[in-house]
Amino acid sequence: MNTDIKGITNTGANQEGLLDKIWPHVELIAAITSGLLIAIGWLLEKNDLTTASVVSFVLAFLIGGYAKAKEGIESTIAEKELNVEMLMIFAAIGSAVIGYWTEGAILIFIFSLSGALETYTMNKSHKEISALMELQPQEALVVSNGVEKITPVAELRIGDLILIKPGERIPSDGRIVKGQSHLDEAAITGESIPVSKGVHEDVYAGTVNLNGSLTVEITKESSDTLFQKIIQLVQSAQSEKSPSQLFIEKFEGMYVKVVLAVVALMMFLPHFLLGWSWTETFYRAMILLVVASPCALVASIMPATLAAISTGARRGILFKGGVHLENLSHLRAIAFDKTGTLTKGKPEVTDILTNEEISKTEFLLKTAAIESHSNHPLANAIVNYAKENREEALIHPESIEDISGYGVKATYEHELWKIGKADFVGREAAESFLDGAALRLAQEGKTIVFVQKDGEIVGLIALKDVVRDETKKAIDQLKQKGIYTVMLTGDSKNTAHAIAAESHVNDYTAECLPEDKVEKLKRIKEEYGHVAMVGDGINDAPALATANVGIAMGDGSGVALETADVVLMKNDLPRIAEAIQLSEKMNRIIKQNVIFSISVIMLLIVSNFLQFIDLPFGVIGHEGSTILVILNGLRLLKS
Repeated sequence: MNTDIKGITNTGANQEGLLDKIWPHVELIAAITSGLLIAIGWLLEKNDLTTASVVSFVLAFLIGGYAKAKEGIESTIAEKELNVEMLMIFAAIGSAVIGYWTEGAILIFIFSLSGALETYTMNKSHKEISALMELQPQEALVVSNGVEKITPVAELRIGDLILIKPGERIPSDGRIVKGQSHLDEAAITGESIPVSKGVHEDVYAGTVNLNGSLTVEITKESSDTLFQKIIQLVQSAQSEKSPSQLFIEKFEGMYVKVVLAVVALMMFLPHFLLGWSWTETFYRAMILLVVASPCALVASIMPATLAAISTGARRGILFKGGVHLENLSHLRAIAFDKTGTLTKGKPEVTDILTNEEISKTEFLLKTAAIESHSNHPLANAIVNYAKENREEALIHPESIEDISGYGVKATYEHELWKIGKADFVGREAAESFLDGAALRLAQEGKTIVFVQKDGEIVGLIALKDVVRDETKKAIDQLKQKGIYTVMLTGDSKNTAHAIAAESHVNDYTAECLPEDKVEKLKRIKEEYGHVAMVGDGINDAPALATANVGIAMGDGSGVALETADVVLMKNDLPRIAEAIQLSEKMNRIIKQNVIFSISVIMLLIVSNFLQFIDLPFGVIGHEGSTILVILNGLRLLKS
C-alpha cells in the first residue's frame, strides 16, 4: 500500500513538473495548433467538406485567438481605449461574417504567434534576476561574545560581526576587523585576478573568500549592498520602454480608432449619400475591415526579423528579439568590458627576468614546482607556462607554507624560497631589482610576482591578461563605421591604459564599479545617442541592461547572457560589425515592406470605396501583398 501511495505521489509530482515546463510555452503551442487547424480547414474546404472546414476554422479562431482576445479586452477595460488586438479580432470576425474563414483564421494565427514571442521574452527577463539572487548567501555566521549563531542575511544589522570561512561568499557589505585573505571580486569588478585584503579594508556581498578566515563588521543593511544595487539597476533598466515602443503604442491607438470609425461610417453613409443598397453598403464595409487590417504590416516586420535572427544564429550571433537587432544599426558608440571581452580573461606569463646567479631554466622549474601547490590563478598561470615551455618534470619542495595575503614560502634542496608580492620579499629590494624593472613592467599593466632565494631576490615573473587576437580587428572595423569605442574596467589605471592602447579603443575609464559603468554609459548615451555595451561578467549586467543594446560573450556568466540582448556564441568580437551590417540590411528591407504594404492597403481602400474591386480581388490584393513582403523578408536567409 505504501508503494502504491508513493507511486501515485511521484506520478503527481511528475505531472506537475511537466506542467511547469509546458506552461511558459502555452501561447506558442496554441499558435502552432491554430496554424495546424487552419491547414486542416483549408484541405477540408478544398474537398467540399464545408461544415467540417468551418468547425476547424472556428477552433483555430478560439485556440489561437484566446490569449490575444483576453489581453485586448482586459486592456480595453483597464485603459478605456481600443487597441490593435481588438481591431484584429473585429477584422477576423468580419472575414468570417462575409464567408472568408481562411483569411480571418490566418489573421488570428499571425497575431497569436507575435503574442507568444512577447511572452517568451518576458519569461526570459525574469531568469536573470533569479540568477543574480542565487549568488547571494541566505545565511551568515554571526559572532557575538564568542558565540557563533547562524542568522538569515535579511536580519543582519550594521555593526554585527560575521565569520567568513575559506570558500564562502560574503553575505553583506562590510569591513574586515580580523584576518587576511584573497578575495575573488569578479562578481563586482569583473577582474579575474583575486585581490588581497586585510584589516580595515572593505569587502562586498557576492564576492568569494578564497583562503584565509575573516571576521567582518557589517557596514550596510542587506537591502543596501552593492550587490543589491546591481539587481536594482538591472530591474530599472529593463522596465524602461524604448522610444520605438512608445511610438508604436501611440500609433496603434490612433490607427484602431480611425479604421473602426471609417468602417462604422461605411455601414450606412454610402446608402444615403451614394444610393448604395444596404447589402452593398454592408458588403463594402466588411471588405474595408478586411483590407484595412494590418496583416501585411505585421508580415512586413516579423518574417524579415526572424530571417535575420536565423542568419545571425548561423553565424554564431544570437539575437534575443527583433528590437535589439533593429537598434544595432543606430549605434554610434560601443563600450567594452576589459576582462574576458577585450582580453582572454586569464593571466598569462609575459616576462621572466633573473639575475646572473641563476639560469632561467632552473628559476622557472623551481618556481613552478613551488607554485604547483597553490590554486591561485597567478600560480596556475606560472605552472602552465612551465609545463608548456619545459619538458623536465616538476620536483616537489621539501616543505611549503602559504602566507595568506602575501605569497608562499618553501624549502627546496635546503634553500629557503619565497614567492609573492613586493612586501613579502622586501619592497625596497623588489623596486631596485634589475634597475627598477618591476616598475617598468607594472606601468605596462602587468602583475609582478617576485622570487627570493635565501634572502636575495633572484628573479621576477610578469603576468598579464593578454588581449584577444581578434580584438584589434574588431575595434578597427567599428571605428571605420564611425563608431566611438571605449573600455570600462575595474582594473587599475596603468593596466587599463596599456590594454586600451593595445586594443585600439578611442578611450577608457579605469577602476569602475558596476554603478560607475552605468553612470558612464548614461553620459555616453547623452553624447552619442544609441550605445551598446559588450561584457561577460555578473558585474556587467547593469551596464548591459542600461545600454540600448547589451552584447554578451558566449562563455560569460549566466547573468550576463540572460541580461544581454545579443550573445556572441563563439566569443568572436568581429561578429559585432557583421551584426550591425545585418541590422542595416534588415532595416532597409523592413522599410521597403512597410512602404509597399501601406501603399497596397491605401490602394485597396480607395478601390473599394470607388467600387472598382470585389471581395475576391480585395482578398487577393491583401493576401498577395502579405505574401510578397514575406518573400522579401526571407531574402535575409541568404545573407
